[in-house]
Amino acid sequence: MRFAKQTQPIALLAVLCPCLLICLWEYVDAAASLRLGAVDSQHAPPIPKAGRLARPKSVHQVGVPVAETLAAAPADNPQTPEKIALGEKLFFDGRLSVDGTVACATCHDPARAFTDGRVTSIGVEGRTGQRNSPTILNALCNKTQFWDGRVNTLEEQAELPIINPVEMGQPSLDAAVAKIAPIEEYQEAFRSVFGRPPNGPDLVRAIASYERSQISFDSPFDHFIASDKNAIDDSAKRGWEIFNTRGRCNKCHALSESKRDVTTLTDNDFHNIGIGIIRHNVVALACQAEQVVNSGNKAALDQAAIQTDMSALGRFLITKKDADIAAFKTPDLRNVLVTAPYFHDGSQQTLWDVMDHYNKGDGLQDPDLDEDIQPLALTEFDIDDLVAFLASLTSADYHDLGVKELERQRALSRTSRPQRDTARAFAPKQPEPKPSRNCDQEPKSKDR
Repeated sequence: MRFAKQTQPIALLAVLCPCLLICLWEYVDAAASLRLGAVDSQHAPPIPKAGRLARPKSVHQVGVPVAETLAAAPADNPQTPEKIALGEKLFFDGRLSVDGTVACATCHDPARAFTDGRVTSIGVEGRTGQRNSPTILNALCNKTQFWDGRVNTLEEQAELPIINPVEMGQPSLDAAVAKIAPIEEYQEAFRSVFGRPPNGPDLVRAIASYERSQISFDSPFDHFIASDKNAIDDSAKRGWEIFNTRGRCNKCHALSESKRDVTTLTDNDFHNIGIGIIRHNVVALACQAEQVVNSGNKAALDQAAIQTDMSALGRFLITKKDADIAAFKTPDLRNVLVTAPYFHDGSQQTLWDVMDHYNKGDGLQDPDLDEDIQPLALTEFDIDDLVAFLASLTSADYHDLGVKELERQRALSRTSRPQRDTARAFAPKQPEPKPSRNCDQEPKSKDR
């Protein structure tokens, strides 16, 4: 979800730093204007209805780390059934958006494992951003939120889409509260849960509480780890071994080099895996982004990350470190089969495309490429086994959807493999260019 002009954060920046205002306004406004003209024909889909899959989930699922899950809520926002119910109502309420057409559930549809199935999401007035919508399933386990980790808590995460011009488009959180405050049902619910009328901080606390209730384990893989050796087939078992050895997936999707992660399969870190290098000259973008990065303004960073090509810079927008240029968060792999398309930009359509990308060690001309990216020399049988393992991470709630999605992706992979390059996959790793960023001169164009 994400786009439109928002003047409030810009006005604040004008007071703090007039030079920053000029640079930020020229870049963001120009990019926004170009994109707005291109997406007028699109419209946000109807807001999903809250059904069975939207209900809070039990911690009593095979594979759930119960102690960690129960401890995930912050001390100032403990979980209660009433607060979760209020958060669920808000999550599906389009009145929180500026024109009433977009809710949190627009981009996080429970029927699609809390994603939207789009390359990038559509917000108010058909405006599109640059990031693929990640699932909120097991988001309580995340150390940071969003693809670039620009906030740490679910409360902070819940606020930013509401006030982002590309997503829900409100000028402020108070403006969103004003849309629901007169409604008697909300007045009663807020007073019952928080002891006071509707307000911004409590609104995001309720939404965050609802998001923490979305725990999704109980997959065939969980039953396999819990000692049911017949829970997954031989192909998935081979895939699990390849995942942790020759496939080098454990370099990012494990607790450490030696300890396998059977919970969320992520290192909670950020990596440049060579995505988006063709479409974006990230070195030049990093030079352009310095003014925004140095501002430290969360709303301005949020808009730059979603509305402009600066999105491709990833974690650099937060840390200001050259080593983080085009680095994005390692995602939780649970239910990955039913959350296509893949990567931060939604650029890969199938799990076979994802495997092909890694197999050839893509991004060889990227000076900031993660050192663990290299050709893997995996055969077609190896790739099929890895996909079988990833499919085994599908929770019981999404079993039927997973069966259909696996068949769809398998059929597509038989006719379209745009990332496949067997020659490169079996070739030695090529030396990478040295990282260099001189903002005083125009950097040369980069390609993969």
